[in-house]
Amino acid sequence: MTQYALVVRFALRPGRAADFDAMMRDTVAGIAAHEPRTLAYAVHEPVGEPDVRVFYELYADEDSLAEHESQPTTRAFLDRVDDVVTGVEVQRLHLVTATGVGGADPSRRTTG
Repeated sequence: MTQYALVVRFALRPGRAADFDAMMRDTVAGIAAHEPRTLAYAVHEPVGEPDVRVFYELYADEDSLAEHESQPTTRAFLDRVDDVVTGVEVQRLHLVTATGVGGADPSRRTTG
């Protein structure tokens, strides 16, 4: 099976970044505690865009994403997120090659 990833861009309502970040701290704690097949889950603030967050999510496979989306902490986040965002863009990706990514298939890894 191929690792599966998402890049998600959230446009936040002005003044709601702290609320969003607090929700994400709770969500990430739940992911770390209960989702061993979520290989990476990183939340970023793009430089110069304080009202935007970009996630990079890497899963062991597509089934792992479905498992992630069914978890109570993820469901709680999804139930509340509309209160703090104005838009969401999602890109679905298949991992081709990587280095420094936990759980990435070493036979597909490059180091250059």
